[in-house]
Amino acid sequence: MASTNSWTYEIESSVAAPRLFCAGVKHWHVLAPKLVPQIVVSAHSVEEDEGSIGSVVVRQFDFTSAMPFSLLKERIEFLDAEKCEFKWTLIEGGGIGTGIEMATSHVKVEPTANGGSVVKVDSSYKFLPSVEVNDEITKAKESVTAIFKTVEAYLIANPQEYTV
Repeated sequence: MASTNSWTYEIESSVAAPRLFCAGVKHWHVLAPKLVPQIVVSAHSVEEDEGSIGSVVVRQFDFTSAMPFSLLKERIEFLDAEKCEFKWTLIEGGGIGTGIEMATSHVKVEPTANGGSVVKVDSSYKFLPSVEVNDEITKAKESVTAIFKTVEAYLIANPQEYTV
């Protein structure tokens, strides 16, 4: 029987919520190859009809040999830039078919009283029956933290970027 695992995680940042959301979520496919070329070779929208009701957006990330898989395709289920909220489903690569049956994540970046933000991540994975879940959740949390801390450092170093 396949097991489902869910986790919730928070990452604090000194960067304002709209900037962090725009750079770290909405435009991550643009920034990833630039900020982490040792991991992400390229990234792009595969299907895009952004802005219309029921629109479908699929993004693909192509990885170097540093990752255990060569690509990841995600379907954006929900994106609300005003509320800094995003939900996606993994549809190809990233372990789909080899260890994972299904994966979804919901990200919300909320402002804090000090002008920074907190990134709240809720993820669910359904693993294939033969897969033992060892450090997968820890690795996922480390990966999400690395993405947002990389974006945070970039935005602090480039205060003119992603101003909203």
